[in-house]
Amino acid sequence: MSKQEILDNLRDAIITQNINGTVEATKAALAAGISAVEAIDGGLAMGMKIVGDKFEAAEIYLPQIMMSAKAMNAAMEILTPELAKEKVGEGVGMAITYVQEGDIHDIGHRLVSTMLGANGFKILDLGVDVPNETLVEEIKKNKGGKVLLVGSALMTTSMLGQKDTVEILKEEGLRDSVKIMFGGAPVSQKWIAEIGADATAENAADAARVALGLMK
Repeated sequence: MSKQEILDNLRDAIITQNINGTVEATKAALAAGISAVEAIDGGLAMGMKIVGDKFEAAEIYLPQIMMSAKAMNAAMEILTPELAKEKVGEGVGMAITYVQEGDIHDIGHRLVSTMLGANGFKILDLGVDVPNETLVEEIKKNKGGKVLLVGSALMTTSMLGQKDTVEILKEEGLRDSVKIMFGGAPVSQKWIAEIGADATAENAADAARVALGLMK
């Protein structure tokens, strides 16, 4: 089986919510010499993106996306120790990761948190539905350090809250104390420029690359 076929199997196992199949495909990928990062970027993350797009288009519903998330988590249990071995950076800073207030879709958020942790970031994961007041509190606690705020929003309505996040950080005099990355299906480079954030990324693996660039 070719490398691309193995990655396609990973993608398809996620799309079809096949938990056991995802586990087997993940093991097969590692046995074939595919790195954990490649397995995530070229297979699992592509599957989750398709699942997210289908959910956004109302082609699938919450039970299906939750099953895909369970399949993803099963794969990550296998891949996380491998990511630690592949770790490329140390001490690059703290990443405060969260899902925007009003949003509970945390699949992409979890994936990005894992990839940033694997790339040397100390992760403070605030979870889902996080109000701006909590973000301000945590950034104040870590003021003076190298801090990256990484927010996720799957829905257009919750994405609008990212603008409020930037504004409240300005009002609190904290904007210069933190780099800001936002991600999620509706987030674009145009939106990032419009609200005064620093960056976005195409996927979890790209998020790690972009984050490392911001912290230089």
